Amino acid sequence: MTDSATLAGWDRPLLLIGCGNMAGAILARWLDSGLPAETVQVVDPARPSLAPGIRVHASLPDSIAPGSIILIGIKPQHFTGIASDLDARLGEGSTVLSIMAGLPLDLLRHSLPRAGALVRLMPNLPVRTGEGVVLTVAETAMADDVTRLLAPLGLVEALASEGDFDLGTALSGCGPAYVYRVIDALAAAAARLGLEEGRAARLALQTVAGAASAASRSDQSPGAMADAVASPGGMTRLGMDVLDKDERLVALLTDALRAARDRGAELAAASKLSA
Repeated sequence: MTDSATLAGWDRPLLLIGCGNMAGAILARWLDSGLPAETVQVVDPARPSLAPGIRVHASLPDSIAPGSIILIGIKPQHFTGIASDLDARLGEGSTVLSIMAGLPLDLLRHSLPRAGALVRLMPNLPVRTGEGVVLTVAETAMADDVTRLLAPLGLVEALASEGDFDLGTALSGCGPAYVYRVIDALAAAAARLGLEEGRAARLALQTVAGAASAASRSDQSPGAMADAVASPGGMTRLGMDVLDKDERLVALLTDALRAARDRGAELAAASKLSA
């Protein structure tokens, strides 16, 4: 972890509303990066067991300290039920970070007029180990404290337009699930051709992990790396010819991203109708 990614000495109050899989992964990474637990409060009816020093509430506290950063990680359909109470409790200079899918900035601003700044985030689960992607779109340039807070999570990609959010989410937010499917498919294909299932699963997982690690450290594009190891007429080249024929792999993934992107647009439209 680099100095730019450390949160040791952080003193700005943090409030997490919801602490499920994604918000929990983010919080765990922040704590691993030196975030003092005493700066954190969590609102979650399930009252999860968290690190010592973190204050956990079943409902919103009576007030939220001025200058707080609030991460909203609840299901979008639950937001309308708390929005007015949350807005009434916001202290001056608050920043609201939302990881709620499908809720655009204009709806968040309409619901939280007292918020000082609003930022939409779309992280993926590898943020837990600092190897994630966090898409961001904000009303104005993000404050230095927010940039510092996000840095330990992985690649932080600021989008120029909120219109790119659904497609970016389809790629980096949904993408890990598609990669997991590829790992399973490689293993299943090898097992179908005769390799023992457990061995096929181990080999597929490590093969993808090693390839991804090498690609992330290389100056070459993944496509160039693939071509470099595919000798003409060799095993790798013949297998790649199957994947490349009629761009079938690209076509398949295009369909997957389109379906996910369009669903994101549907969720956004539904949220505006229910606002």
